[in-house]
Amino acid sequence: MTGPAAALRGFVAHLRLNGFTVGPGESQAALAFIAAAEPLDVATARLGLKTMLSGDRGQWERFDALFDAYWFRRGVRTAARATPRGDSGRPAIWSKLLPPDAESAPQASTGGARDDKSAAQGPLVASRRETLARSDLRRLTSAADIEEAERVAERLARAMRYRLSRRRLPAHAGDALDLRRTIRRNLAKGGEPFDLLKKRRPEHPVNLVLLLDVSGSMRVYSRYLLAFARGLIGRWVKADAFCFHTRLIHISDALRERDPLRAMDRLSLMVEGFGGGTRIAGALQSFNARYAREMLNSRSVVILMSDGYDTDPPEELSLELQRLKRRARRLVWLNPLLGWRDYAPVARAMAAAMPYIDCFAAANTLESLGALEAELARL
Repeated sequence: MTGPAAALRGFVAHLRLNGFTVGPGESQAALAFIAAAEPLDVATARLGLKTMLSGDRGQWERFDALFDAYWFRRGVRTAARATPRGDSGRPAIWSKLLPPDAESAPQASTGGARDDKSAAQGPLVASRRETLARSDLRRLTSAADIEEAERVAERLARAMRYRLSRRRLPAHAGDALDLRRTIRRNLAKGGEPFDLLKKRRPEHPVNLVLLLDVSGSMRVYSRYLLAFARGLIGRWVKADAFCFHTRLIHISDALRERDPLRAMDRLSLMVEGFGGGTRIAGALQSFNARYAREMLNSRSVVILMSDGYDTDPPEELSLELQRLKRRARRLVWLNPLLGWRDYAPVARAMAAAMPYIDCFAAANTLESLGALEAELARL
């Protein structure tokens, strides 16, 4: 195995040695993500792999340090080689991840002293895009950064959707061998696989329903959240999307358009009043009355993306959220303001909604959007 596949194999082994539970399915998804992306910069690769290979919050928080240590010899010492035995120079994968004029990525340390020269080259390897994942999306001003952020948001959602579709759960009579659980179960028997444990795809896969606030107060974030929603809508996972301001609009068909320009044209015709006022309770009332019975079940996750500023009375919002929770399994509220310093959900609507929210998370950076996968993977 050579080239990008070999480099990723080494990176996966490095993560395993550092406590990550990464199996063949995740490895295949990571390789497919790298192979399909052209061009692919370091920041996008980091965030995409972080989304696919982090199994819990602790692994998510440790991933960046392990990524830098493996590829750039920065921060901490690595526990595995960066390239297969016999390789030298920049790993083949970085021919896609780095611009042609970037410095070659040094090999990772095998446990010896850190190379000061290699460490000094770190800033040369990183491009300006490497900070994009952690930048507040409202602060992006250049057309190039805005376009790049939209592209990364959609790609992250596609990777998330692919991983959810590949997920298998433990089962007594599954159709595939659960290698990790089988190994752990048989450790006390000298590693001999006497007990073979199985897994299978869930009979009722995760069902996603996205409700996106496109009112004036959300204008600086709406375009990125629309791109993220577009990435989640596809054939691998059942998903539907709506946007709302003073009324609710079903936009799933528009987001499924293969041509992004045609998709935006359809959306612009559908979303009359984009950037106006907000009626969250009214939008939820329309959804509960017209769509909830058909779209929601015990495996449904409703993802509401809004800053919580509502012109409807808060008691109406509470009532509609109660109705929604009777049908859906989980309610995830993504609020861009949560990523701001010193923010607290004290607005009347947000305070009324908090008792019904299962996961309240930020959505002001690409990294915070990528963290949503860990929440969905719990189902």
